[in-house]
Amino acid sequence: MSDSTRKLIGTVLLLIFVFVYAMIVINIGPVLLVEGTPWWAQLAFYAIGGLAWTIPAAMLIKWMAQGRVF
Repeated sequence: MSDSTRKLIGTVLLLIFVFVYAMIVINIGPVLLVEGTPWWAQLAFYAIGGLAWTIPAAMLIKWMAQGRVF
C-alpha cells in the first residue's frame, strides 16, 4: 500500500473514530454523572474521557507512518 493511500485511509478513520468516540463520551457522561455527583468525579470522568482517545489514535498514526524514516 502506498504512503498516500495509507494516509488517506488513516485520516478518514481517525476523523470517524474521534467523532464517534466524542458522541459516546458525551452521551455516557450524563447517565453516569447524575445530579449531585461531586465536582471532582465529573472532572475525573471528563479528563479521562477526553484523553483516552489518544491511545488508539496514536496506534493509527503509527500505522499511517509505517515504513517511513523520520
